[in-house]
Parts: sequence; structure tokens; C-alpha cells
Amino acid sequence: MKSVEYPSRYAVRKRYAQRVAFWLFRFFSLFIAFILFAILGFIIYKGAGVLSWDFLTKAPSDGMTSGGIFPAIVGTLCLMAGSAVVAFPIGIMSGIYMSEFASKGWVVKFIRLMTNNLSGVPSIVFGLFGMALFVKYLNFGDSILAGSLTLGMLSLPLVIRTTEEALKDIPDSMREGSLALGASKLQTIWRVILPMGMPRIITGLILSLGRVSGETAPILFTCAAYFFPQLPTSIFDQCMALPYHLYVLSTSGTDMAAQQPIAYGTALVLIVIILIINLLSGALRRYFENRLK
Repeated sequence: MKSVEYPSRYAVRKRYAQRVAFWLFRFFSLFIAFILFAILGFIIYKGAGVLSWDFLTKAPSDGMTSGGIFPAIVGTLCLMAGSAVVAFPIGIMSGIYMSEFASKGWVVKFIRLMTNNLSGVPSIVFGLFGMALFVKYLNFGDSILAGSLTLGMLSLPLVIRTTEEALKDIPDSMREGSLALGASKLQTIWRVILPMGMPRIITGLILSLGRVSGETAPILFTCAAYFFPQLPTSIFDQCMALPYHLYVLSTSGTDMAAQQPIAYGTALVLIVIILIINLLSGALRRYFENRLK
């Protein structure tokens, strides 16, 4: 007759601890998802009733108690495009230098330390610096150019670190194989390393755009106008922007009761723009991943 083996007390305790940890992980994951859906549901519930074609295509009127937010949408897109023109080439080239060209010594460590510190600087400090440098010293005035340069500096650390980390994860065997076939270092980077790291680089670029689209403090000091219903005609014009317009609608005005629904509608439009950007990021990432395969 075979003896029955019972699990030891240690094995039972270990299995019990593993089960508790698993349920804690699940609970906190679901809790985070619940918070996200609660915020989205609240904004949609409050702002969906305001959305209409006129709301998206007309300028605000009657002291911003009626009309639409079209100038703010255009201004936000202009600032996002301007910041991308500033941050993307500089950030990608800096990331390539730190990953591929710089010696692994104190210079890279110093640059990485400064980049990390720069990413932790509050956005309002960037706004004050942008006002002092671009608005006053360089005499750009309150303009899309000054706002784009400031937002580009704000997103630069994220672009640099994302590019560097994406390129560092590529195996050295890919570099060595390319060099062994007679390619130069620059050809190796352009033909081999960048295409392999592009999915993660694209993700970092799009994340930087998502951060820029919701910033209020930097544009408050450099370009945003309280009320500017006409569309900008040059990079030296002021513009309205969705984050600042939302702040104005929520904190000041002549008729707060009439402005609150418009504020929720503005917040919903801003969330939709960020969602579209993230979907575009996923599509671009899949495209480059398929090309690599």
C-alpha cells in the first residue's frame, strides 16, 4: 500500500503567498484601468453633448460662451508640429551619438545625468526660460516660434533617452556583421541600426508629442493668447491652444455656467487628439516591425 505524500508546510505557505501576490497584481491593474475609464467616462459624459460640426469648425464668440474651438485646435497642431521639427532631429542625432560614437566614459555619463535632470525640470521652468530667451532676448515675441522652441526643449530629453535605449538594445553582432561586409560606420547606422531601432524610436517620438499637446505652463509664457479667434498666418503670430483654452474656460470668464460645458468639450477633443496620436504611433510601430520581418 502506497503512502500518501502531503505537501510540506513550506510548500503550502509558498503557494499561498504566490496566490496572494497574483491577486494583488490583478487588483491594482484593474484599479488603474478603472481610474482611467472613470476619467474618460466622466469627460465623455460631460463633453459629448457639446460636440458638433460647428463646435469643431468655428471660432469662439460671445466672450467664449458660445461658438467653437477651431482656432485652438489649429494652434495646438501648429505647436505640436513646431516642437517636433525642433526636438526630433536634435534628439535622434544626440541619441545616436551617445549610443554609437561617444566613448563609454565620463562624458556619456555626464550627458546622461544632465539629460535625466532636464527631464525632471518642471514645465513652468521651461516656460520661464523660453520667455527670457526666445520671447525677450531673441525678440521673437509671443509667437508660435517661441512656443515651439520651448516645447521642443521640453520634449528633448524623452526623445534622446528613447533613441539611446532603442539603439543600445540592438545586438553588437549586427554592427560587427555589417562592418565585416565592408560597410562604413555611418552606413551601418543608417542601413542596419536605425531601421532595427525605429519601432521603439517612433514610440518615444509619439509619446513626446502626447506630452507636448497637453502642456499649459510653457505656452502660457511664450505664445498662448487669451482670445485670438483668427487663425495664425505666420510663425511669429500668437495662437490659441487647447490646454490654455481649457484653463481659461475653467477659471475665468463672464459666464461660468455657460463655459463649463465648453470646457468639458474642449477636454474631450484634446483627449481624442492624444488618442489619435497614440493610434498612429501603434500603426507606425507595426509598419516598421513588419518591414524588419
